[in-house]
Amino acid sequence: METQNTYYATGKRKNAAAKTWMKPGNGEIIVNNRPIDDYFSVESAKATLMQPLILTNLLGTFDITVRVLGGGISGQASAIRHGITKALIQFNPDLRKELKKAGFVRRDPRVKERKKYGQKGARARYQFSKR
Repeated sequence: METQNTYYATGKRKNAAAKTWMKPGNGEIIVNNRPIDDYFSVESAKATLMQPLILTNLLGTFDITVRVLGGGISGQASAIRHGITKALIQFNPDLRKELKKAGFVRRDPRVKERKKYGQKGARARYQFSKR
C-alpha cells in the first residue's frame, strides 16, 4: 500500500506483530510513539532491526514509524526487522535478492510449543519413580 512515497508492511515473529510505515526522511525510527533508544534498552535488539537498512546501505534515508504489539524484546525486534524488510522490497523490488540471501524475507515460523497435559512443560516430564 503506497501513498505518496509511504511504504507500509506488517512483520511478524513469535507472538509479536509490527505494523511498519516507511517514508523518505533523515533516519528517525519511532517505535510505539517513542524513539528507538527509549523503547529498546538492549543494544542487540536495536542492531537486529537495523540489519536490513545496513545491508542495503539505506540507513539514514527513511523515517520509520512502527506500532508493535505482543511478544518480548527479541520477538518485537525481529518482527520490526521483518516489517522493514517487506517495506524495503515495496520501495525497490531489486533489493529482494540481497535481503532474501540474508534470510530477512521469510517469516521465522518458530513459535513456543504448547504445554501438554500430564507434563511439566512442552517436553519436560514429571520425574518418574519406580518405587
